[in-house]
Amino acid sequence: MKSLQALFGGTFDPVHYGHLKPVEILANLIGLSRVIIMPNNVPPHRAQPEASGEQRKRMVELAIADKPLFSLDERELKRDTASYTAQTLKEWREEQGPNVPLAFIIGQDSLLTFPSWHDYHTILDNTHLIVCRRPGYPLEMAQEKHQQWLEDHLTHSPDDLHNLPCGKIYLAETPWFNISATLIRERLEKGEPCDDLMPGAVLDYINQQGLYR
Repeated sequence: MKSLQALFGGTFDPVHYGHLKPVEILANLIGLSRVIIMPNNVPPHRAQPEASGEQRKRMVELAIADKPLFSLDERELKRDTASYTAQTLKEWREEQGPNVPLAFIIGQDSLLTFPSWHDYHTILDNTHLIVCRRPGYPLEMAQEKHQQWLEDHLTHSPDDLHNLPCGKIYLAETPWFNISATLIRERLEKGEPCDDLMPGAVLDYINQQGLYR
């Protein structure tokens, strides 16, 4: 069987250590050898990114240049319509075949809103869900039927992620880094330093492009 692959999506506006470090720790915790970063183009549920798709792609490239764990997937950036995760994961499964273990990484905040996602009920047909814990968020879903859905698919064993192609939800004990893209954009707008929040190459690119000013 092929090794477990994980997809990690987001706007990455800009990419920062709060994205990268928890996933690097997650990879060590559960034995992930490949994480594919996938920037969104037109996120359907949130404000549009300030940086262009090309700029966000370049920032991710710079951030992962010396990190062999990560690779970049541009498929959603090439769409000019809203990016629905369910559709993307269905395409990914079709490309990889029925037996390869695949996972999608989300934060605990995203899990709590997961039932509102477009065709959310199809996602576990194509991948596992790996949920990175976040403090301050409840551990239970708002509705009993969604809590039952969570419990029906929950696993406490990373081995299930490696041995099954899809269908499991794993709550990962990853640390929380109190960094957000919003915080970074606010600090950059005020001319405050961000050296401790993101890779130096990304910050250099932001300054060269005059982003978030």
